Amino acid sequence: MSVDKHYLEALSYRFPTISKASTEIINLSAILQLPKATEHFISDIHGEYEQFDHIIRNGSGAVKNKIEEEFGFELSPTDKRELATLIYYPEQKMQLVENTGINMHDWYRTALFRLLRMIKRSSMKYSRSKVRKTIDPDFVYIIDEMLAENEVSDKEKYYEGIMEAIVKTGSARACIIAFAECIQRMCVNHLHVVGDIYDRGPGPHIIMDKLIAMKRDVDVQWGNHDVVWMGAACGNLACIATVLRLSARYGNLDIIEDGYGINLIPLMRFAMDTYSGDPCSCFNVKYDGAHDPSDVTLDMQMHKAVAIIQFKLEGQLIKRHPEYGMDDRLLLDKIDYDKKTVTVYGKEYPCEDVYLPTVDPSDPFRLSEAEEALMRRLQNGFLQCQKLQQHIRFLFNRGSMYLIRNNNLLFHGSIPLNEDGSFREVELDGVKCKGRELMDQLDACLRRAYYLAPGPEKDFASDIGYFLWSNAASPLFGKTKMTTFERYFIKNEKTHNEPKTPYYELYDKEDVVLGIFREFGLDTEIGHIINGHMPVKQKKGESPIKCGGKLLIIDGGFSRAYYNTTGIAGYTLISNSLGLKLVYHEPFTSTDDAIKTGSDIHSETFVVENVKRRLLVADSDNGKRLLTQIEELYALLDAYRDGSIREKS
Repeated sequence: MSVDKHYLEALSYRFPTISKASTEIINLSAILQLPKATEHFISDIHGEYEQFDHIIRNGSGAVKNKIEEEFGFELSPTDKRELATLIYYPEQKMQLVENTGINMHDWYRTALFRLLRMIKRSSMKYSRSKVRKTIDPDFVYIIDEMLAENEVSDKEKYYEGIMEAIVKTGSARACIIAFAECIQRMCVNHLHVVGDIYDRGPGPHIIMDKLIAMKRDVDVQWGNHDVVWMGAACGNLACIATVLRLSARYGNLDIIEDGYGINLIPLMRFAMDTYSGDPCSCFNVKYDGAHDPSDVTLDMQMHKAVAIIQFKLEGQLIKRHPEYGMDDRLLLDKIDYDKKTVTVYGKEYPCEDVYLPTVDPSDPFRLSEAEEALMRRLQNGFLQCQKLQQHIRFLFNRGSMYLIRNNNLLFHGSIPLNEDGSFREVELDGVKCKGRELMDQLDACLRRAYYLAPGPEKDFASDIGYFLWSNAASPLFGKTKMTTFERYFIKNEKTHNEPKTPYYELYDKEDVVLGIFREFGLDTEIGHIINGHMPVKQKKGESPIKCGGKLLIIDGGFSRAYYNTTGIAGYTLISNSLGLKLVYHEPFTSTDDAIKTGSDIHSETFVVENVKRRLLVADSDNGKRLLTQIEELYALLDAYRDGSIREKS
């Protein structure tokens, strides 16, 4: 391997001597022989924070599996369940135990020893250095000592002394919390979120806080519900209106007002003034759980107000972009107020609501003065919200349209295809592209929308958020049209149909899937595509495994809104050194139940693929990077030895 001398000079400051370079080569070479770390795939979370949090804590069953491996028949099922709950929720579990009045001294000692055994079990595939970085710094010394434990009897009192000192000094609680968190992180090393963190559920902002705080590798492949929030954070008015409408529809406006601190009083006042006395019967709110009946009328008024604004703003956007080919979605101008009908695709239907006081029939897509003022205030709120901007910046820093990792291609929705399986060509800003190039161009355009300084170029780029949300050529939408207008205004359910794009008709065909593999540089023998986006209707016998296991759809209906459709509460996927395992989950009751009764999400695991030999770090993408580093270090050693670079010490 030829390495540039200037690069070796820079490298020599990190490894200034032959000894240090040699030590690093030995360290990296040893890491290559460790088992491949566990990856956890999850998609379509849709604001369901409690269920997401629990699945992250239990690693889709990874923690339970480690408990079983370590303790087997040594512990009763009850003790194993108690230990699992302690690892998932250490603070809350300890509080419950303390409230029982038992001897906490003995309980702490037992818990600490069991947790240490779990750390030893779950750290087997990691270097000591990796484990040190995983544990709370205050307890690194203890972990180092205990992991070095051997069978020499004269050290038993030494380890007993450590445990006794932890309890007597009052450090047991903090130590148990640190140990439990360490186990969670080591059972799953890398988390892939395959899109749709936002909308429907009540806690997307809490999920984002948790992702940012995680002490493990995290990446996100953007979903259609994510990009519309990203467009809103860029200040795009159509995206802001869409985010507000979705939040209003699912009774979640408090996410925007309380979660992000964006003032919605102007929207409330506008809705009350404009739609006072209007039953707004087409704009029901899909509440999930308890709500105040006295708020229903106002919520429906706000829902209608922002929906009409969205239809106007998306109409303006569609007219700005004839290349989007969305003229069929211009429907506000198709309403006949005298006949109380609306014409869609040349056919006239009764229009369920024609009380639209802010719509000028001669210029239906123009905002009224009050709507214009309202949207500018809301736009300023989105742009100035520090918490929202922090969350969206995280999505840009850790996210992308797609990811290729360890011969797995991850993307949320689809790859735009023609009916014959060829890649669909799409025009973006005057440039035609398809396949991987299209995904790259969309990724770059959305980033420009966020990072460019305010101006026409930024405004133009920010419209891509709406394109990705609802266009037939969007990889994240995957349908030929979005019939939001029809669902509000037309009873005939035939008009509500949103046909899927060809990808969803072709993803069981091997030649099509292998064509995508080749386009993205995957190994056609061992590669996989991992998608979310389209809920798998397991109750109707649908399988998440497509094309003989080459393509996996892991959206099983995480959102409560889908439970009746799918029959389950989501799929997750685990990839470890032994292969791929798909896990499907029953609906989660509550965190409170999980802590008090030790109840867990009932999950079923089935093997998608077993490997012929255990995968090592050397087989992974990280292993390839380490091999490159080793070759560079050998080149540095040669440079030291032939005198072309001098040691620094």
